[in-house]
Amino acid sequence: MFGFGLQKILLLAAIIGAVWYGFKFFGRLEASKGRLAKAVRKAADKVSGGAAVPADAVAQDMERCETCGDFVAQGSATPCGREACPYIG
Repeated sequence: MFGFGLQKILLLAAIIGAVWYGFKFFGRLEASKGRLAKAVRKAADKVSGGAAVPADAVAQDMERCETCGDFVAQGSATPCGREACPYIG
């Protein structure tokens, strides 16, 4: 009546197996990302001397001071103390 043959059962088993192993693969991928992030945080903590690194820390663009040649964060630069310093304190 429904025509369950050996081919349909094997195809169904193959589909179920593919879905099963797909979930396992993506679960392992997420776990390895978590371990990598933990290792990076641990290394950053070791480099920073134990100071806490905020989770939302972002990179800032830097600009070069025309007078002294040092690189300073844009918008939060302080004067270097030289006479021709473009940053006013």
